[in-house]
This record gives sequence, C-alpha cells and structure tokens, in this order.
Amino acid sequence: MDGGIAFIGFGEAGQAFADGLGRSARAYDRKTYVGPTRRAKLDDYDRLGVQGALTNQAAVEGAELVLSLVTADKAPAAARETARGIRKGALYCDMNSVAPQTKRASAEAIEQAGAHYIDVAIMAPVHPAKRAVPLLVSGPEAERAARTLTAIGFDNVRVVAGGVGTASAIKMIRSVMVKGIEALTAECVLAAEAAGVRDEVIASLDASWPGADWVRRTDYNLDRMMVHGLRRAAEMEEVVRTLDALGTGSAMSRGTVERQRAIGARALSPAATLDAKLAALLGRSKDQAA
Repeated sequence: MDGGIAFIGFGEAGQAFADGLGRSARAYDRKTYVGPTRRAKLDDYDRLGVQGALTNQAAVEGAELVLSLVTADKAPAAARETARGIRKGALYCDMNSVAPQTKRASAEAIEQAGAHYIDVAIMAPVHPAKRAVPLLVSGPEAERAARTLTAIGFDNVRVVAGGVGTASAIKMIRSVMVKGIEALTAECVLAAEAAGVRDEVIASLDASWPGADWVRRTDYNLDRMMVHGLRRAAEMEEVVRTLDALGTGSAMSRGTVERQRAIGARALSPAATLDAKLAALLGRSKDQAA
C-alpha cells in the first residue's frame, strides 16, 4: 500500500490489527498525552513495530487507509480531528461501535475533507482472531474498502448492501442481545450467590438449555464485564440511541448500560475462577468465598 496505514486509537483492537504490519503502519493514541499512560503507549508502538505519531495529523498524513478504533464516546471527535489532516481519496474505516446516526454524522466530516467514509462493524472479539475477526462493511466505497482490508490481511470481510449506517445497525441491534445477556447473567448469578442457591439456579439453567454450560458462560460473561464494562456501557448507550431512533423501545438496553457500567467502574481484576469473581463482586473475602 503506497500511502500506508494509519491507526487512530491504539488500544486492544488497534494493537490486535496492527500486529505483523510493522513499519507500514503509523499509530496515534490520545493516551500518549496523558502522563501516567504516555510511557506505556510509546512502548506499545515499539512492541508492535509501528511508527508512533504524536499527533493525529502526523499519523494520517498521506495514509491511504485510516482505521479508527477509539472508544464509542470518542468516535465523532476522532472523525472530526482526522478530517483536518486526511488526504483526499483516502479510505476512513470507522470501526467503532456506535449508532448509525453517529456514523452518518462522522461521515459528513470525512466526506467534506475529500476522503471516503466506510462503515465497518467488528462482529466478534478481536482476540484471538486478530485480522481474522469477522467484519461487516457498508457504504458507497464498501467494495473498494473490502478489497483494501483484505489486502492487508483481514480475511473475513463481508460487504452488506446499504449506505453508511447499515453495518453499524446490524452490530448495534445484535449487541442488544450479546451485551444484554452478559448483564442478565451478572444480575442472575449475583442474586443466586447472595441467596446461597447458585448451584441450584445454574443446574436449572443447564436443564433448560442442554449443553449451554452456564458455569462456563457465567465465568466468561463476568470476565468480559469486569475488563470491558465501561467500554461496553458506552457502546450500549449508542445502542439505546439506535433503538430510540427506530422507535422500537430501549428499556432493556438502558438497564444493560447501568449494569455494564456498574461492574466496569469497579476496576476489578478478573480472578481465575467463578467463585473468586463472585466474591470480588460481592465484596467477600477469600475465606468467605471458599
């Protein structure tokens, strides 16, 4: 790729996607400017072998492909900032989990700068798949974007018919279920543990869904919420915006926002076992959990 690749946002997803691209990629992350995280972020650039940029403009200047991978609440600002430095004709792949109307507003800024905005939805966790993660792509330049993404190693890209907002609508509406089940799992198992009936409740769930393995699912869902709850809450706020714009109701998703944020805000390191996770979330000692 003649103009190279620019990553705007270099957290978990950015690092997963940049792995193996080396010096063909430049990366910018706002944490570079935050004292406590500056050194760690510079180390991330070095570890992945990418060119670290100190500004958004330095990252995107001349880049043929820009991948935006920031938190949901920062996605519009990232698009506006990138629009000030992106080259004409470049592809701006907005891979953030935001509502269709949020993406369409960001598209205006990118298109006004003479670049092409691509709506991209990441449809599964980025680890361990990395660039094999399934992507949905929509928008006027979706076919070109799919070819470009495939050329740098994304091997599970599917174009969906429709304009900007189509791919994100699929992701947002799917998240009603995926993140909602996580929140319901937490609410159910914390209550069951507090009441001293966890084993009976899980056995009943397993009987209703043969093969579901609710111990494993519960452990995984709590792990995801403890590590990514704040990010998931921000995404679910975008889900609420999506549903409200459709007029179909968002009561359950509003509850998911609260539950995801409450667990994520506690900044607990996920323990190795379900017993230990529940003890931490309920504020119990290790002896009480035993």
